[in-house]
Amino acid sequence: MESVALQELLDEYAELEDQLADPSVHADQARARKLGRRYAELAPVVKAVNELNGARSDLDAAKELGAEDPAFAAEADEIAARIPALEARLTELLLPRDPYDSSDVVMEIKSGEGGEESALFAGDLLRMYLRYAERHGWKAEVLDATESDLGGYKDVTVSIKTKGTDAEGVWARLKFEGGVHRVQRVPATESQGRIHTSAAGVLIYPEPEEVEVEIDQNDLRIDVFRSSGPGGQSVNTTDSAVRVTHLPTGIVVSCQNEKSQIQNRARAIQVLQARLQALAEEEAAAKAADARRSQVRTVDRSERVRTYNFPENRISDHRVNYKAYNLDQVLDGELNGVLDALISADREERLAAAQS
Repeated sequence: MESVALQELLDEYAELEDQLADPSVHADQARARKLGRRYAELAPVVKAVNELNGARSDLDAAKELGAEDPAFAAEADEIAARIPALEARLTELLLPRDPYDSSDVVMEIKSGEGGEESALFAGDLLRMYLRYAERHGWKAEVLDATESDLGGYKDVTVSIKTKGTDAEGVWARLKFEGGVHRVQRVPATESQGRIHTSAAGVLIYPEPEEVEVEIDQNDLRIDVFRSSGPGGQSVNTTDSAVRVTHLPTGIVVSCQNEKSQIQNRARAIQVLQARLQALAEEEAAAKAADARRSQVRTVDRSERVRTYNFPENRISDHRVNYKAYNLDQVLDGELNGVLDALISADREERLAAAQS
């Protein structure tokens, strides 16, 4: 069964290669980007398959020649020792992917317990993520913000997008950032030098991509009638006006401005498609919002996922027992250490589940 699924991926890769070589595909930038991302996702799988097949072929040849030449027998042993690692790599690549890994994201940062100090920390988190995006060549844009009196943020929403068609999008790197982030430091508002603890919440969800809607003709009821002008007077002696009803949703579109029934029908279906696409995007956004709501119930220190300890210059992620003493660098956008630890733990968990 696995070989059948693998062959389907190889066939899909070849088909994508042909499509991307067609200049007409690139006239639709959204489609070209979608195809390019999928092509990039499958490229490591194809590379791993080719390397594994090449090693197995070389092993067969070395074994055959090794019967007459000891040098080839030693080479066969070396190749055989490499094959398990190649097989493990392919198994890992074939694990079910997060369908949103290539997606852009929308992130919200909200101040919580701690008043002005929490709002200032929310601003620190925003700058950290903006600098991380800059390091990766991503485009970050603040969509909405409510500032606090001392220059922090009560809440801020930012969009982070990739500029290319990489298989690993923003979501793949930042999807584990959702949760309560706790800070321990002497606040700017503290006059006696005491360390305070406060928290800010991070919400992150994949940004819905442009949804392509295909209309099943069996879902349409098309009625024709005579065009009418002001006061209901007939302006056409033929049934050229068209009313299209999309039965599953009940959306109705009428068009009578074109000269012929064929033109009115085409225009009505075009308008219907636009309305259905908007509806699909709203549903996709609602689904993403459900995931968003599940990340942080309250911005409470007891629900922390990460602690930023300024006196010790320490960052700790409590989900994977990660600890490092480079908080100043992390806040300057050097997040790879903690993000890699989270991604690695997730990969190991999925691999263990696949093997059980």
